Amino acid sequence: MSIPITLTVNGSAREIHLDDPRVTLLDLLRERLDLTGTKKGCDRGQCGACTVLVDGRRVNACLALAVSLDGAEILTIEGLARGGELHPVQAAFLAHDGFQCGFCTPGQIMSAVGLIREGWAGSDHERVREAMSGNICRCGAYQGITEAVLAAQETMKAEDAA
Repeated sequence: MSIPITLTVNGSAREIHLDDPRVTLLDLLRERLDLTGTKKGCDRGQCGACTVLVDGRRVNACLALAVSLDGAEILTIEGLARGGELHPVQAAFLAHDGFQCGFCTPGQIMSAVGLIREGWAGSDHERVREAMSGNICRCGAYQGITEAVLAAQETMKAEDAA
């Protein structure tokens, strides 16, 4: 039995037929849509490597069943940059050394984008660290990540005001 769903992924409408209702959003993105920027870390919702935005909210893709997201808008790391220009969060991660090995970076960046859009970042390092605590960095690049989130937030505010 095939289950049809429609998703908007990185701005493109996609009609997908699922052969199994147990397929997670993570597996759909990586294995069916070839969007491998979203990483499979723990596959249990504990590391945040698979963070994507679903209808603008942060979601661990490994915990979300694709069938439950019919009609949703999905934004992955591949859809973040526009016209060859990095998103402010991506640029801030580069400028503030917000990564080392890079495995967790896509999830960290997507979580940071969601955090800023949700209005939770504030201006306090501790608040950002707490709000990003669902994303684990085995290399320990937390200082750079926190600085990148705060810097990107300022850039995004300035762009919105312009």
